[in-house]
Amino acid sequence: MVSTTLDLSDPGLWARPELPAVIDELRADDPVQRTETAEDGPVWSVLSYDLAAEVLRNAGAYSSEGGSLLGTGEGRTPAGAGRMMALADPPRHRQLRTPANPFFTPGGVRNAARSITELAGEIMDKAVAQGETDLVDAVSALPLAVMCDLLDVPEGDREMVVRVCDAAFLGRTADERRAGHQQLIPYLLHQVMRRRADPGDDLISTMATYRPGGRLMPVEDVVLNLDNIVVGGVQTVRHTAAIGLLTLAQHPELWRQLQSGEAAMDLAIDELLRWTSVGLHTLRTATRDIELGGHLVSRGDRVVVWTWAANHDPAAFERPHEILLDRAPNKHLALGLGAHYCIGAPLAKAELGALFSAALERVAVIEPIGPPQYNRSLINFGLDHFPARLIAR
Repeated sequence: MVSTTLDLSDPGLWARPELPAVIDELRADDPVQRTETAEDGPVWSVLSYDLAAEVLRNAGAYSSEGGSLLGTGEGRTPAGAGRMMALADPPRHRQLRTPANPFFTPGGVRNAARSITELAGEIMDKAVAQGETDLVDAVSALPLAVMCDLLDVPEGDREMVVRVCDAAFLGRTADERRAGHQQLIPYLLHQVMRRRADPGDDLISTMATYRPGGRLMPVEDVVLNLDNIVVGGVQTVRHTAAIGLLTLAQHPELWRQLQSGEAAMDLAIDELLRWTSVGLHTLRTATRDIELGGHLVSRGDRVVVWTWAANHDPAAFERPHEILLDRAPNKHLALGLGAHYCIGAPLAKAELGALFSAALERVAVIEPIGPPQYNRSLINFGLDHFPARLIAR
């Protein structure tokens, strides 16, 4: 057995410039390693693409109900296990996902594409007019606004909801973010109860009146799943867009390829999703003794798929540490795989495309003002701040 004393759960590791070499060396030693984590004790770390895909596809052997993310603590089962999409296995997972599916289909996203494009344009117009801006805050406005539309948040509540979500997602400290969620959840609970009595055709109403097996879903479960959807719907877009724009600013040749039309936007989005891999990891728990990469994983062992490592595996991606905007095929794992493939993937890609297109249409050069600040999150790894000067076209 190969073990490493390197704590892969340290968020600081993933912002280090030598990260590619560190991960390549670990993977070459053994793509499955027994590693110690600061909060969750020993876990099996999966660093190769093929073995990561094997774990993510096999929900029967690798369960989500023991937790889908590190940070719960050793031996602890997270609240909401079996009650939230992210913490449920098939067939329960499919049952929880069913009412939300219609809001995230490619067809539904296409119907909303015009408003998404207009919103992205307004956001970038404002950022350009300011001259100097924090691009993390700027790009966050789009997924927050789109989520308010999906939830049909009343106009009078939107300023408050955006402010609470800002605190929950952009809070500078863990306490600030926790306080934001503590305000968001009661608001969602109030809306669920109101719309259960007088439903509309929005996401909250659909979830609130959903009857799996003929009985209404418990209110607490509705709220937990809505909070989960809001978090996922905002964070992936926010961090991928911010790091994507930073990457394009640092590689002006890529900016030119996109601006000239030499690189296709849809392929570029997938490549930036692969490159950034902002959801750094996925946690699973073995339901039985099973062999993985030549190692015996025992029932109850925790297995961590390191998404960034899998998405930069040279066995799966040619020149993985380079950004190839025309990379195809690009079967990255940034949005998951198997039963838990991201329900909001079509919407996330539409929002990213709208943000990048709006920036390319309006901005000649993005000039970073000082170093960007990476966050300390293993769950949604990204930037806390990206101050930049936008030079208009």
